[in-house]
Amino acid sequence: MKEINRDQLLEIAASERAAKSCTECSSLSCVGWESVPSSFELNKLQPLGTLRIEGAEECWDEYHPNGTNIWSEDAPISIKHHPYNRSDICECIGCKKKFLRYTEYGGYYVDERIRELDPKLIA
Repeated sequence: MKEINRDQLLEIAASERAAKSCTECSSLSCVGWESVPSSFELNKLQPLGTLRIEGAEECWDEYHPNGTNIWSEDAPISIKHHPYNRSDICECIGCKKKFLRYTEYGGYYVDERIRELDPKLIA
């Protein structure tokens, strides 16, 4: 998958942005990070690239300079920090709305997470 840098992410985020969800992605309500609903068909999202950098040192630090947390709707999108540094960029095949996706691997579970890509939040 193509590696995406910050400038490219800004370009993707600003391009052809859907105002509302379409029937393909309407079940995704994810201004902040959310679990992908089990009923959602992931093939409705087309991959555009990844923020994961091959061979980069692992970073599990999060970036919250204004007291946000990972679940905050206004949490900054910092591609050098977790979970963005482990995320892929995709778009809805219907309305072209852009999303970030990553997989959370817990001790006893795997959770597919998704968040709308908002260009105003890219740090």
